[in-house]
Amino acid sequence: MSDSELEVLRDNPNIIRNKLKIYSARKNAQVFLQIQKEYGSFSDFLWGFVNLKPIKNSWKYSSDVPTATPISEKISKDLKRKGMKFVGPTIIYAYMQATGLVNDHLVDCWRHLS
Repeated sequence: MSDSELEVLRDNPNIIRNKLKIYSARKNAQVFLQIQKEYGSFSDFLWGFVNLKPIKNSWKYSSDVPTATPISEKISKDLKRKGMKFVGPTIIYAYMQATGLVNDHLVDCWRHLS
């Protein structure tokens, strides 16, 4: 997207209109494509940080679940080094949870064992 197309997005009330975040989406997409080229896929890049096996935690209470971990900090630093923005360790850890790299279901949750 061109700068002028990105500027149009700043008037869209349905999205976050922070200029830095809007412009970072373009840069992050470019870095994403470079990672795909280098590693075969973004998935392969991420799974490499967990030795190709999901991390299975055994939390009893939701207050035990961390918001970030040393691995999410490592991924965040690597993505930032490659040029991505707005990819701090907390957002990366949430992404790890959402994509199955880490299982943080509480031990009494029916999804914990899956």
